[in-house]
Amino acid sequence: MLKFTRKNSFAYFEVGRYITRTFYTNKMLSAEEKYVHIKENNGIRTIILDHPSSRNSLSLDMLKSVLINIKKDENNKDLRSIVLRSMPGSLFSAGHNLKELTANNGKLHKEIFETCSEMMRAIALSPVPIIAAVDGIAAAAGCQLVAACDIAICTERSSFSTPGANFGIFCSTPGIPLVRNIHRKTAMYMLFTGSSISGNEAYKVGLVSKVVPNDKFEEELDNITTAINMKSRSVVHIGKTFLYEQMDLDISTAYFLGTEKMVNNLKMKDAQEGIKSFIEKRKPVWCHDHEKN
Repeated sequence: MLKFTRKNSFAYFEVGRYITRTFYTNKMLSAEEKYVHIKENNGIRTIILDHPSSRNSLSLDMLKSVLINIKKDENNKDLRSIVLRSMPGSLFSAGHNLKELTANNGKLHKEIFETCSEMMRAIALSPVPIIAAVDGIAAAAGCQLVAACDIAICTERSSFSTPGANFGIFCSTPGIPLVRNIHRKTAMYMLFTGSSISGNEAYKVGLVSKVVPNDKFEEELDNITTAINMKSRSVVHIGKTFLYEQMDLDISTAYFLGTEKMVNNLKMKDAQEGIKSFIEKRKPVWCHDHEKN
């Protein structure tokens, strides 16, 4: 169970047996905290969506807050993964804030969608894996956010939808990562009908990596982040970068570049350390950078 409290200028987060303390300046409290909370522990940055009055909608301010915290200190070797989640007992995100889309303000609308696209691209460009942890509803741009993440887990009670057409605005941008993640017919069903799919259905069609019983959510999230922590950050970084690069290539070009990547990977100190540790039956000691032998 994740809990959040604040005393004076400190925020206290409790997840299971872990308690961490983060210092907030008055400026941070007035600007970011009303949209997200940030927890940093053991190389894991957790971005917690927390704006219940808007159902965690991806308003312009929410988008900016999430984007800032995805990119913040991204080259710090101590950062190993980023988790996007909501507070316990709340939905993940209801999508864009429709109140921001009602006024005849094309400049604002363009800024909203450009910022959203920038945030989605920042997920792919981040040097560390970004994990969506969903326990509840992920709708429209909230579903887009899940589809854009590198890994996604959800509880059995979670649901996913792209219901924009119900309100007269087709989920064109949410459909971009959706149709790249799941079966096309399922994506079209979700986009044209606005109907939701369950956590189990999301797993079957490839929208999420794992679906877990409601009471195993925190345990599974801990398993994933622990497994990532055990790897070389630099090796994971080059692997993630190549996976995204090769998606739009023909298979021959992908294999050609993949061979080059593997050869260059083997020149890295962490690659040789990993091989030696396997042969010597010991745990590897990573340097977590791209230094070569």
